[in-house]
Amino acid sequence: MNILTENFTTPYQSAPFDQIKNEDYLPAFKELIQKSEKEIDAIINNNEEPTFENTIEALAFSGDQLDRASNIFFNLNSAETSDELQQIAQEVSPILTEYSSKISQNEALFNRIKKVYDQKEKYHLNEEQEMLLNETYKGFVRSGALLNEEDKEKLKKISMDLSLKSLQFGQNVLASTNAYFKHVTNKEDLAGIPEAIIDQYAEEAKERNLEGWVVTLQYPSYIPFMTYAENRDLRKELALANGKKSFDGGEFDNQNLIKELLNLKQQKAELLGYANYADYVLEERMAKSPTKVIDFLNELLTKAKPYAEKEIEELKALAKTDGIDEMQGYDHAFYAEKLRKAKYDLNDEELKPYFPLEQVQEAVFGLSKQLFGLTFEKRNDIPKYHEEVKVYKVFERERESEKIEDGSNPSEKTFKALLYVDYFPRKGKRAGAWMTSYKNQYQKDGENSRPHISIVCNFSKPTKDTPSLLTFQEVTTLFHEFGHALHGMLANTQYPNLSGTSVKWDFVELPSQFLENFCYEPEFLKTFAKHYKTGEVLPDEKIEKIAQSKNFMEGYQTLRQLGFGILDMNYHTKVGELENKSVKEFEDDYTKATQLYPSNPETAMSPSFSHIFQGGYSAGYYSYKWAEVLDADAFQYFKENGIFDPETAAKFKVLLSSGGTKDPMELYKSFRGSEPKVESLLKRAFG
Repeated sequence: MNILTENFTTPYQSAPFDQIKNEDYLPAFKELIQKSEKEIDAIINNNEEPTFENTIEALAFSGDQLDRASNIFFNLNSAETSDELQQIAQEVSPILTEYSSKISQNEALFNRIKKVYDQKEKYHLNEEQEMLLNETYKGFVRSGALLNEEDKEKLKKISMDLSLKSLQFGQNVLASTNAYFKHVTNKEDLAGIPEAIIDQYAEEAKERNLEGWVVTLQYPSYIPFMTYAENRDLRKELALANGKKSFDGGEFDNQNLIKELLNLKQQKAELLGYANYADYVLEERMAKSPTKVIDFLNELLTKAKPYAEKEIEELKALAKTDGIDEMQGYDHAFYAEKLRKAKYDLNDEELKPYFPLEQVQEAVFGLSKQLFGLTFEKRNDIPKYHEEVKVYKVFERERESEKIEDGSNPSEKTFKALLYVDYFPRKGKRAGAWMTSYKNQYQKDGENSRPHISIVCNFSKPTKDTPSLLTFQEVTTLFHEFGHALHGMLANTQYPNLSGTSVKWDFVELPSQFLENFCYEPEFLKTFAKHYKTGEVLPDEKIEKIAQSKNFMEGYQTLRQLGFGILDMNYHTKVGELENKSVKEFEDDYTKATQLYPSNPETAMSPSFSHIFQGGYSAGYYSYKWAEVLDADAFQYFKENGIFDPETAAKFKVLLSSGGTKDPMELYKSFRGSEPKVESLLKRAFG
């Protein structure tokens, strides 16, 4: 028996991690693909005239088991990978890509879809059904359904190559990250670094059977070193190693892979009738066109750059007092922290005892209860893929004031979701933080099937003496990912492919970035910023300083994000330039307007820019800034009415629960009463 091909008998049909063996994956994918193909055949061979129900709806619900197996496998490949899993991924990805191409280019299936699409008026569809029909039709066209047979084959091959090369890109970055570590044997080299971080480095050395201390390129190790280490030579060495990730000409180098990926994307776009890959992508975004994105990014650049330059001048003046005449990028975090401490008397290490992970999690749980009526119950009976993972059953509390016509108890709790949380770095986990889904929400046969959502982070592990203590930036990271999780958990749509975060890509960051705003509100901070030993609330003056420091280095951070967005957009509109340029030259050309420090010829960020070369942000990195306009405007509305105002929260809950069932601008206007204004972001950022 292969557990992945069976109906799961676990609580809430959760993923049976404890029963899955690596050797199950490949045969399971092959069997489930066959099963899904039979479901497609049944749609095609239906003798009845194509209708919305027997074609569009049937297709939306097909392949459910295959989707679940894919979610399990690829989520594990990001959070708990191994050499064996990575090898399986190389085998599985082309099989899945081939299956996907086979479906999306199936002429008989598309003919049925087109027939329904061409006669949509006669079906009297509701708004969600019409959205599903439009998205299904467009999805097939954008996957090559209108191409001739020869071009369909070309597109299929391109898609398979893209799938494998994207996977390889990510594997190279992970391997390159893991390949480097700095073994420190003299404690004086760690001067300036807080004792708790030094203990962490000692633990890392112990795990590697080494004396002394070990610093790695994993964020919880690397960032504190760059922030606090007084040893400038070592900061330079670490920064150089980080900047060389997959850019050193070695086994894990990604430079050629970048060119191959971009050429494949360009070929795909041209086959489908687009000038470039950005045109192809942005047709399905709120922004609509590369010109609009570049104009948006340049407008922000013009407004933010004077602030950024002023911030850097302040840092350079501080560095000069240490005898540094030409400040470098590897000095930034160190002097920014010094300046922050001088300006706001804030120090990450000083704040960390007030932000133990469990406490911060309880705060975000409490906020979800206050705004959206959600409660969280830890469960020990649900399988996990690693002992560090915790699983919560999420309930929704019906409002006491609601009158329920069927006479049921309005205070009863409704099962809403399963939430997995995985907080600490491991060798098999990629860097960063993300939210993902093991199972989407949908409604079928009278049942509202609830989602299984996961948050994955890389926070400092607890030691034998202290719990996991978060920097304030890590606090905002947890709130950010939880915003995504809320989008998934509150989903309440009919169809799985319109559920939760299945929205336009430049809309998806709104809930996550919106939730971060609460971290800076004194009224809310006071409820959970408490010392893990004494229970003492973070003093008022520190809370006030956190609120004041919200925009600290905002100009620098804005330019950094704009640099990523501009580079991404140019990679996906001007790929031809790479025929005569190295990746490094291209990167320098298109980020120089946003660079505030000298470029180092030995480093480049593109070869580890996983968001656009492995993840889903190709021609979409601008969406972080785009969504910042949305979140600044949305939170401004909350502030006008009170940050815990139940009516405003109820309207935002409708936006979250609607997923992709409506045009995002319509959803936003229904919530806010007007379109978002870029002035809201500029006012928040620069006053």
